[in-house]
Amino acid sequence: MTTLWDTTGTDVVKALAAERRSAGALAFGLALTLVVVVDEKHVSVAESAATTAAAAHPCRLLIIVRRQLDASNSRLDAEVSIGGRLGPGEAVVMRMYGRLGLHAESVVLPLLAPDAPVVTWWDGEPPDRIAYDPLGVFADRRVSDVAADPDPVAALRRRAVDFAPGDTDLAWTRLTGWRTLIAAAFDSITEQPRSVTIAGSPTDPSVCLLSGWLADRLHVPVTVSEAVSQGGPTGIRVDFDHDGELTLTRQDTHTALLRRPGRPDRALPLPERGLGDLLAEELRRLDNDAPYADALSTWSGIAGLASRPAVREHVWRDPVAPKNTVATAAPDAAGATDNSGGGANGADGNGAAGSAGGAEATATAGPADPAVTTTPGTNPAGNGARASG
Repeated sequence: MTTLWDTTGTDVVKALAAERRSAGALAFGLALTLVVVVDEKHVSVAESAATTAAAAHPCRLLIIVRRQLDASNSRLDAEVSIGGRLGPGEAVVMRMYGRLGLHAESVVLPLLAPDAPVVTWWDGEPPDRIAYDPLGVFADRRVSDVAADPDPVAALRRRAVDFAPGDTDLAWTRLTGWRTLIAAAFDSITEQPRSVTIAGSPTDPSVCLLSGWLADRLHVPVTVSEAVSQGGPTGIRVDFDHDGELTLTRQDTHTALLRRPGRPDRALPLPERGLGDLLAEELRRLDNDAPYADALSTWSGIAGLASRPAVREHVWRDPVAPKNTVATAAPDAAGATDNSGGGANGADGNGAAGSAGGAEATATAGPADPAVTTTPGTNPAGNGARASG
């Protein structure tokens, strides 16, 4: 492991190259680059989750800790390791102080694994618009967690307004077990469902997305019945045309009870998973998550999410500047950033802490994000669709 204090992006690139030479075979076979954006107070949790995910998916792990954005001096501290405390792969933890944190891409781009997809995960509140953060703009997949927001329902609606193919949220990932069991239960049912009731908190984003998914797949009204929950739904009830019903109820942190007409009750596995397992699931698929887009669209009432452009342009925004003073400018060839995920190829390896001041002066912003709309949505509990996976 190499620790660098008050360093530059160039020195971080050199340190990683030196670690790769020392590690030999360990340094090859990378499937992707995982960029983690986290606050200092949540670093240990994010590192643990990222280590779990990296163990399942060989990757280059880049952890970005933005600290003291209003500090007068920019500084970069870094820890570079291969096969160390952050798992068997390559890992770089970078703490960025001052204005450098607003231009983290100047250091991160030269560190991206060549010819490998990029996944960016915000452990905490993501930006209101992904286009505000270049670390999300150049990523092929973008993972947020609206459950970390003080108002998760409002945050989920912002994710719908700002959605572009390649976006996903861990509130949706937490539903994988529920969706699997529900879809399997419908495989042997021929009756037409009439309505669905979900037990859970209406302010839980996973409950919101489950209601959108069921409405989209079954084409029936979906309502949420208030229930005490530690997170996520506690059960669902599907009513059929001929007075029968199907229920799936969580029994504990590991199992759920399925009841169907004319069938014996069944205890089914429904484990609560940790953050690392959720992140590892999202790294298994690097294509667009169409079912998530459909569920989010149905819940929010914003149509056509899956058909939006997948490419974003960076919109410059200074989070420490007074409101209503954000300047924008037309992008030149170097100013616009897309999400091709190949930034390491041909990227300038001299991204350095000392360049932060100049980067701010020349920062450009593209036109309004083409994926963003301002169409207000209503809860479409009455919209529906057919239940298959």
